[in-house]
Amino acid sequence: MRYKNFVNHSTLVSTCGTLLAVWVLFRLLFSSSSSFSLNTLPFFKPFVPNFKNVPGVEYYDLRNYQGDRDGWQRGNRILFLVPLRDAAQHLPRFFGHMSELSYPHNLIDMSFLVSDSSDDTMGELLHHLQIAQSQKDRNKRFGNIEIFEKDFGQAIGQSFSDRHGFAAQGPRRKLMARARNWLGSVTLKPYHSWVYWRDVDVEIAPISIMEDLMHHDRDVIVPNVWRPLPDWLGNIQPYDLNSWKESEAGIQLANTLTDEDSVIVEGYPEFATWRTHLAYMRDPNGNPEDEMELDGIGGVSILAKAKVFRTGSHFPAFSFEKHAETEAFGKLSRRMNYNVVGLPHYVIWHIYEPSTEDLKHMAWMAEEEKRILDETRLREFYDRIWEVGFDDVRMDWSDERQSILKNLDHTEAYENQIVVDWSDNDESDITPDEKVQNRLQEEVIDEHPQDEVPLDFDPDNN
Repeated sequence: MRYKNFVNHSTLVSTCGTLLAVWVLFRLLFSSSSSFSLNTLPFFKPFVPNFKNVPGVEYYDLRNYQGDRDGWQRGNRILFLVPLRDAAQHLPRFFGHMSELSYPHNLIDMSFLVSDSSDDTMGELLHHLQIAQSQKDRNKRFGNIEIFEKDFGQAIGQSFSDRHGFAAQGPRRKLMARARNWLGSVTLKPYHSWVYWRDVDVEIAPISIMEDLMHHDRDVIVPNVWRPLPDWLGNIQPYDLNSWKESEAGIQLANTLTDEDSVIVEGYPEFATWRTHLAYMRDPNGNPEDEMELDGIGGVSILAKAKVFRTGSHFPAFSFEKHAETEAFGKLSRRMNYNVVGLPHYVIWHIYEPSTEDLKHMAWMAEEEKRILDETRLREFYDRIWEVGFDDVRMDWSDERQSILKNLDHTEAYENQIVVDWSDNDESDITPDEKVQNRLQEEVIDEHPQDEVPLDFDPDNN
């Protein structure tokens, strides 16, 4: 009897141990997989408290907002973040892109930060939002929209040379990091699964960019960014050089910078890092699904899972490992064991912004074009004058002479002969009475031009 009870107790312990081992195995294999979740099994359903009858209380289980690779099918909400500064001219194109996005619009919450603007960015933003949210097709309307206005004392200009000049990079990156952190911290809600950062001055991007990036199921992912150029500059060019993989030269350079506020900025001869840049890895015929591990990333287009920011990753507004803003965000996220990747063959296009040197060259080209045009016109004019001046017109004169003589009536010419008085009489010596008498005689002659004086006329009656 004792043996039987001992066997039953051992069997119970073994069964419990087996179930516990299976549960742990399931947790290890499937709890982090987006394709399968323990919550789908009825006996693994977590306890959900019911606060429906408690006014003012909202309950969120953050396990439900981890970010799925097929989020557009699972109802994942995206927080679409857009910093704006003097962006009025870019907003029409930006909202044109937004209206064409294939991701469900009702799952996109947009938040804008308008800062340090001197143009009508706010007015233009309100105008386009009114149009977007007033569409008859409610499926085209977006979810929640928030607008924030806050200045950060940005003293750097918005021209290409101002924003991309070497001297401005460190302070500019730190200020931009502050703006990004402020916008992200006040807008991220517990029900957001993804966060997408997008610059307003993107010219061309696929309408399916959300789905294209999301289905890679990476914590942080960026596309390749190029820009079109005028033909005289080479047609196209890599734009975003902030997405890169660390190199030994980069690490050594960072170690040589003793100033704790120093910031390495990529793509400038002052900092030769010899890193592998995502932009230069592009192959027009490459597979857009190919991935490349990155350390630093650019900020033109970033898709990240919301949990990356919830767990503390951000855009350092200080020198973090000698980097700041988006490049430092990539490095910090890697330190937190999140995967950071880029797509070398998946490209979006930034607008072309001429630098100061480009503007000078374009002005020279315009003057040169005008000079060549004036020179061509002058040459054509002199060529015409030269041809006319040396034309053989002898045959033309012969033809004209015959035409003149052929149409000339000599009879009428003789009857209308012109008589010239070559006498030496000076009218100035004639008295007024003589002038009157002469005029009367002329009138008499004019009135009786045919009267003839009889031959036997004797005025003295002799």
